[in-house]
Parts: sequence; structure tokens; C-alpha cells
Amino acid sequence: MKKNLHIFSILAIVAFCLSACAKQVEVDNQIGNQIMSHMGEMVRQETEKAEDQVAQEKADAEKKAKEEAEAQAKKEQESTVAQMPKVEAIPGQHRDPNSAVVVIDPGHQLRGDSAKEPNGPGSSTMKARVTSGATGVATKVAEYVMNLNVSLKLKTELENRGYTVYMTRYTHDVNISNKERAEYATSVEADIAVRIHGNGSSNSSVRGAETYAPSAKNPYVSHLSKASISLSRCIIDAYCQATGFKNRGVFTSDTMTGINWSTVPVTIIELGYMSNAQEDRKMQDETIQNNMVQGIANGIDKYFGF
Repeated sequence: MKKNLHIFSILAIVAFCLSACAKQVEVDNQIGNQIMSHMGEMVRQETEKAEDQVAQEKADAEKKAKEEAEAQAKKEQESTVAQMPKVEAIPGQHRDPNSAVVVIDPGHQLRGDSAKEPNGPGSSTMKARVTSGATGVATKVAEYVMNLNVSLKLKTELENRGYTVYMTRYTHDVNISNKERAEYATSVEADIAVRIHGNGSSNSSVRGAETYAPSAKNPYVSHLSKASISLSRCIIDAYCQATGFKNRGVFTSDTMTGINWSTVPVTIIELGYMSNAQEDRKMQDETIQNNMVQGIANGIDKYFGF
């Protein structure tokens, strides 16, 4: 009996030891899992930190490259402007006042007006009265601002040459539709109407200047086509000669409300592409703007045979 009790005691001690060992193993496993989890989190955080650093370095490099490219473009622009001679009026172009009446229409305005108006006299086709225009991709100058700046300078130059000049607007905060602009030229008995615009394209490489006139098949003003095309050709040729801009030529359009309501020879000159960064910068340069104005004025002189 005593021998059996002794065996049971030994077995109890062994069982206790085994139980204690099992619990210790469980605790050790929990601690190990916690350590592994913590180490995994540390690795994840360090990986994210490294990835963020790489992304930041890439962004910084791209920013630096962009800034260097813009600086180089600006340097090239300044060099081009410095080398460009100032275009003056053709000798002998100052004439007696009131020799011809010119209406200048600085295209667009501060806020567009989506209300509709007829595309031409008696037309059932309705178009928005007027839009606010494009914005320079590099300079961020609004088209309606550039149009007015150039138009005001053109008015002064034409008056210095002896023309009588009217403008459809002198400020940005107006609401004058394309139809009303054409009717204004009629009301002041203009000899010609010159509409000043900036161009835009989804293709940023497109550049150059162009003019628009009604075609011989225009359902409203076909009788003005020949004179308007002549006016457009005179202006675009002289303009590109003065500025060095690519001459994209004369286009005809029968869908422009400002053309279709005109009662006098009319042209729209698209000064250049505001969607092209280099050309956008050029059009905001004072020296080049002077040449732009001289070119348009020289083209008007040529049209009238002065």
C-alpha cells in the first residue's frame, strides 16, 4: 500500500511538471507570435516609408525637370524676342482722317451667355449668343483679355494712320452677342469689320495664325464672300510677315453667327494657338504684340490699296 502511494505521488509530480511545461510552451508561443507580428509591422512600415521616399524623389525630379524646361523655354522666348525687329508702319501710310471706317470686335467677354440666337437672318438654327473663350495654357491669360488688349492697341494704330475706328466693347464685363456685334458694325456704317480672336486645339503642337471669311455658298452673305476673302488674305499675310508666325491661310466658314449677320466685308483673325505653350507666351509679349498690331494694320492698308 505504501509503495502504491509513493508511485501515485511520483506520477502526480510528473503530471504537474508536464502541465507546467505545456503552459510555458503556450506562453512562449504567444510571445513568439507577438514578436513576429511586431517585426512584420515594422517591416511593413519601413517598406511604406521607403516607397514614399522613392515617390517623393521621383516627384521632386519631375518638378525640377519641368522647372528647368520652363526656364529654358522662357530663355529661348526672350532670345527670340530680343532678335525680333520692331515692325513699323509702311512708309507713307498716314492719310487724311475718315478715309475708311473700321469696326474692331474683341472676341468673347468675361462671362458667356448660353441663351440662343439665330445663326443668320431667317435661320432656324440657333446658337449660343457668346462664349467666354479659351485660356492660355502657359500664361493662364484669358482669351477675352488678350483680344481686348490687342484690339485697343490696334485701334490706336489705325487712328494714327487716319482711319475712323469703332469697337464693339472696351471692357470685359459686358453681354454683347455675336449677332449684336455684327449689327453694331452696320449701325456705324463701317467699311469693314475685323474680329480679333485667339485659337485653341486639343493638340498642343498645333501653331500658327489663320483668318476666316464667308464662302461663296454662304446662305446669308454670299455677296460678301469675295471682299471678305480678300480682306482675310491681306491681313493674314501681313500679320504673319510681321510676327513670324506660321501662316495657316484663309478658311471659309458659313456657321459663324458674327459672319452670317454682317452687312460689310468681315474677317475673323485667329492670332495664334493659346493651347501651344510657346505661341501662348509669344502672344503675351509686348514686342510681339506690337508686331501683331502692325501686321493687322498693314493688312488693312493693303486691302484698301493704301
